[in-house]
Amino acid sequence: MKRFTLGYLFSEKKLGKDEKIFVKICKKKKIDLVMFNILDKTNETELEKKAKKCDIIYNNSAEDFVYEIIKTLEALGKKVVDSSETYYYIEDKWLFYLKCKEHKIPAPETILLSENINLAKNEIREFNKWPVVLKRIEGTQGDFVERAKDLKEAEEIIKRFWGKAEERSPIIAQEFISSPSYRVTLIGDQIVQTALKENKGWKSTGVYQKKFKKFPINKKLKNIIKKVKDLSGIKICGIDFLEKDGAPLLLEVNTTPGFDFFENEREKIIEKVINFLKKEA
Repeated sequence: MKRFTLGYLFSEKKLGKDEKIFVKICKKKKIDLVMFNILDKTNETELEKKAKKCDIIYNNSAEDFVYEIIKTLEALGKKVVDSSETYYYIEDKWLFYLKCKEHKIPAPETILLSENINLAKNEIREFNKWPVVLKRIEGTQGDFVERAKDLKEAEEIIKRFWGKAEERSPIIAQEFISSPSYRVTLIGDQIVQTALKENKGWKSTGVYQKKFKKFPINKKLKNIIKKVKDLSGIKICGIDFLEKDGAPLLLEVNTTPGFDFFENEREKIIEKVINFLKKEA
């Protein structure tokens, strides 16, 4: 009987802790593991040769370039978790906000800014949410996310985000919610972990927090989580919420969630990921 073969996409100069745990568990379960390091030089022929061995491929890289690798693997007929389709709305913060509005998922109030600086300033003035959070529509781990206390500061941030590029990256303005971040990790339909991320600064998502504690899931939050899962189509994700007036607001969905919030649970969660991938294949 052919052994189950799992493909694994990552982007590290050497095997990190997650990679080592994947290797350890796959060895224990007699699963063949094929590693795809997107930092290595490769071509389509080599990619196809490795992909042919895999029953399913899991992406654990948050690098933008990995999306092209995922699309290539899918074009070769391989199933990748999560699929390239899930990234379209999720990684575009503006489109994701529109989808949340459409499906009545509560989220921080947000507007899309003009690429004309004078029009953008007028839009922020009319938005009138101070302080205001400015974000590029694409970015990970808190990159290109800053807070402005007034219009002058907002203009400086926008110009810095645009830089010297000929094409100006779209930027959204979002109401600032003074709240810890509530992370829910989901594998399939199962909530496998919660982590309350508190921080001394105003950012509590991304890489800005090191201490965590768990929090309970009430019925209202559970219903929102189900809506988010159904909307996004993501199979393995981290969902971040904020709290406003005692009610949850959806902040973002992370397609490659971290497994390191509680080190004593890391191996157990990765084993759940592997078990889920085997069923998905």
